[in-house]
Amino acid sequence: MAYSKGLHELGDGCYAYLQPDGGWGWSNAGLIVGDGVSLLVDTLFDLRLTGDMLDSMSFAIAGAPISTLVNTHANGDHCYGNQLVRGAEIIASEAAAHEMTDVPPSMLAALNSAPGELGELFRGFFGAFDFDGIEHTLPTRTFEGRLDIEIGGRVIELIEVGPAHTAGDVIAYVPDSKTVYTGDILFIGGTPIVWAGPLTNWINACDLMLGMDIETVVPGHGPLTNKSGIVQVRDYLTFVQDEATARFHAGMDAWDAARDIALNRFDGWGESGRISVNVDTVYRSLDPTHQSPNVIEQFKQMALLETHY
Repeated sequence: MAYSKGLHELGDGCYAYLQPDGGWGWSNAGLIVGDGVSLLVDTLFDLRLTGDMLDSMSFAIAGAPISTLVNTHANGDHCYGNQLVRGAEIIASEAAAHEMTDVPPSMLAALNSAPGELGELFRGFFGAFDFDGIEHTLPTRTFEGRLDIEIGGRVIELIEVGPAHTAGDVIAYVPDSKTVYTGDILFIGGTPIVWAGPLTNWINACDLMLGMDIETVVPGHGPLTNKSGIVQVRDYLTFVQDEATARFHAGMDAWDAARDIALNRFDGWGESGRISVNVDTVYRSLDPTHQSPNVIEQFKQMALLETHY
């Protein structure tokens, strides 16, 4: 299926909404249509984008309005549009719901409009998005571990696999269509970023999906894939875990280690500078006393790696 912006029908009442190129903020979402009601997997980074997405779904939900919204995790590009899904029950993991309060839309709006070098840095990542007018709409129902829900006669399995990308990542599995919506447990064509970790949790999440009966995989960013895409992400995470661990035991500083690792076959992936965050997360998992840079410094490091190395 072509990787183009908009709603794509997957069959069996399942849809994917894709946003090329899948880089910073350009996330995917999903729609599962049941008998008389539907479930939406994630909203988008701002109100305009989310509104356009919902408009594109109008024909599919005409007789099956969205009764349930699942946020796969706390990052704003998967939940900042929640306010537009009026009247829906909003479900997330307990950890994700707690983490959503950490980065309100007003914070990103302030960073985007900041003067000087700081504003220039963040506009380089998020300048395409408008964070004004967003009413941060939080989940109304939370769970831990696993939650099976019925939507119009269809069972959707919500499985918590975090902390990994964030504190409370969830995947949504639709057994009757052999489809899984992964949130940011999968970046396809782009580099995964491990904000929370440990990487072993994320690798285990990939192994879990590889053991499931699935044919269609809707990633949080990038084009549709199948189990081969899961393998690619697993291989990257295993590579970073091994390379960073070796440098940690050799006494190398985390930032030096990130600059030292040759990405080899992963070098062509977008957002390659995320290796700095990923290495730092490995160091933090190996040494609980390790102090990570603050978020602004982490973005500076990523930008530096992609422009100078």
